[in-house]
Amino acid sequence: MTTPTSDLVVIPGQTPASLPWRAAKSVLLLVCCLLVAVPFFSIAATSLADTKQVNEAGGFVLWPERPTLEAYRAILEGGLVSQALLVSVGVTVVGTALALVSSVTLAYGLSRPGSLGHRPVLMILLFSLLFTPGVIPSYLLIKELGLINSYWSLILPTMVNAFNVIVLRSFFMSIPRDLVDAARIDGARAGQILRSIVIPLSKAAIAVVGLFYAVSYWNAFFNAMLYMNESAKWPMQLVLRTYVVNNAAIGAGEAAASGAALPPSQALQAAILVLSVVPIVVVYPFLQRHLRKGVMIGAVKG
Repeated sequence: MTTPTSDLVVIPGQTPASLPWRAAKSVLLLVCCLLVAVPFFSIAATSLADTKQVNEAGGFVLWPERPTLEAYRAILEGGLVSQALLVSVGVTVVGTALALVSSVTLAYGLSRPGSLGHRPVLMILLFSLLFTPGVIPSYLLIKELGLINSYWSLILPTMVNAFNVIVLRSFFMSIPRDLVDAARIDGARAGQILRSIVIPLSKAAIAVVGLFYAVSYWNAFFNAMLYMNESAKWPMQLVLRTYVVNNAAIGAGEAAASGAALPPSQALQAAILVLSVVPIVVVYPFLQRHLRKGVMIGAVKG
């Protein structure tokens, strides 16, 4: 005779929560999810609503009765937003690739105790983590390097993040040393060991750090505001700040390009906000499998 089992996991020494308490927690969690999801849904709905519905609602709407892409067409045909999207995608892809290469190689070198300059470089890295440079010294350095109004000014200053390097270093140090020693006995060099052993075993950590870098590059606007003098070279987040945060009106050039009157400003702002969020939302599911493993980096092992 088999005894029925329950789906509820009971930890020894603890009594299971009562049904009303579990129901209350479920309701609270549902309310928190709605508080997060409703504003995003309202922004997406407003970007798809027509002019009449937006004007009747006095701003944001919760459900587009007559969905239309006029707001997206107006901002994309003008040229500035579409160019900003290309700039943000390019900076994010190139910056993330260079940041991963530099961070992985630096972290691997720092994870080997006998590497050249191991301790001084590690101290410099920790010093940069504790003391960040000011805005004026950073601007003067970029100016002396001739990077003003250059896309490299959006990539190079944040290419190496001390925290991400330390995370990768800790993960590399957890790899069994016997594997590295065995590969070195077989004649493998440092680059071959990194490429054939360390990186395949560290996909989860590298994926998480890559996501951190990608989100950082995609959301950055302050460097562009300091170093970019031409609006044609602005990334998406600086355009978003100009149109949404500063409440600047889209110029007549966009209206002439669309060939019609512009939709309400609320719909245009919502459309720009959606375009600035969608790329990261699209990329995230592909990294979710590695992210679940990588979030446990640094956890205490039992």
